Amino acid sequence: MVRAALIHWAAALALGMGLGLGRWLSLPPAVAAATPVYFHLLMVGGVAQFIFGVAWWMFPPLSKARPRGDARWMWAVFFLLNGGLLLRALFEPWVAVDPIPLARWGLALSAVMLVAAGWIFVLHMWPRVKGR
Repeated sequence: MVRAALIHWAAALALGMGLGLGRWLSLPPAVAAATPVYFHLLMVGGVAQFIFGVAWWMFPPLSKARPRGDARWMWAVFFLLNGGLLLRALFEPWVAVDPIPLARWGLALSAVMLVAAGWIFVLHMWPRVKGR
């Protein structure tokens, strides 16, 4: 997750630079439609995913036998989060330029995947939050 977060940060920085240059280079309006993608790559793909990865590694152990719990849940979070971001990067500009039903459904699916990743992460990590 940490490596994927770094990749998302790099992609967000490249996209942000392209969006900034687009104002001066008179790029088509479809390019400006990628602004929400920039923020999602930066905050969800970069910041949130980095926090998820570090928290999964650093939180107090669940047990000696399985200190981090069932890793399959975190793999589900990883694939839902990154798959949702990939769909969002594809469909969000598409909806802004041409809001056909396929694009709107793809964007909705991306949102469902991202929300599911967040809830699975919370439910998986909750038992590892220990009181004093």
